[in-house]
Amino acid sequence: MADEKQTILVVEDEEDILALLHFNLVKVGYKVECATCGEEGLQKIDMARPDLLLLDLMLPGIDGLEICRRLRDDEATAGLPIIMLTAKGEEEDVVRGLELGADDYITKPFSNKVLLARIQAVFRRRSREKRQNGGEEIEVDQLRIHPGRNLVQVAGGNVDLTFTEFRVLVALVSRPGWVFTRYQIVNAVRGEDYAVTDRAVDVQIAGLRKKLGICGEYIETVRGVGYRFREDP
Repeated sequence: MADEKQTILVVEDEEDILALLHFNLVKVGYKVECATCGEEGLQKIDMARPDLLLLDLMLPGIDGLEICRRLRDDEATAGLPIIMLTAKGEEEDVVRGLELGADDYITKPFSNKVLLARIQAVFRRRSREKRQNGGEEIEVDQLRIHPGRNLVQVAGGNVDLTFTEFRVLVALVSRPGWVFTRYQIVNAVRGEDYAVTDRAVDVQIAGLRKKLGICGEYIETVRGVGYRFREDP
């Protein structure tokens, strides 16, 4: 069951989908607010201050990508978790949405079980991030990372990583389940002004997986988008 204090705002212009989402979310204990266009969604965010936003990309008026950009540019809403709802064939929009700062995406049609799992995963991820922002040791199964010491261990043995490989790993592990585009990986490692090709990121990931051995499979490829560290290895 959901925490009764958690409010989810659903911005979706298809009334049948909106009604179904409202029913299923209320059923498990969430408080739910609804909006059918971008302008109304932004107004509801100001009024309701939701804990999470389910945001359709294809909306009348202000579309989902623009809403996402505005929210991330506003200090008051920069930390609001956002899950995008997308239709098949919108791969470029998915990548753009993730680059703008969306936490995850769900492709229509989707099952209620998948939806609830993704929502819970985002809430868990955000809670974990707060604990890890202080540079504390990160331990996942047989993988142990010491951010302050630039040290990585697998099954008790030290792993020799380059500076870039270490930064890529820390970025991925700090947000398990989060899908990183290649651009976001580059930005996390070198900053926005660092020019690099998609192929260069792929090479770094391949080398990292190889060095991590039995833990290399924790880094998953999300086809057409980028990479993520598995939510529950």
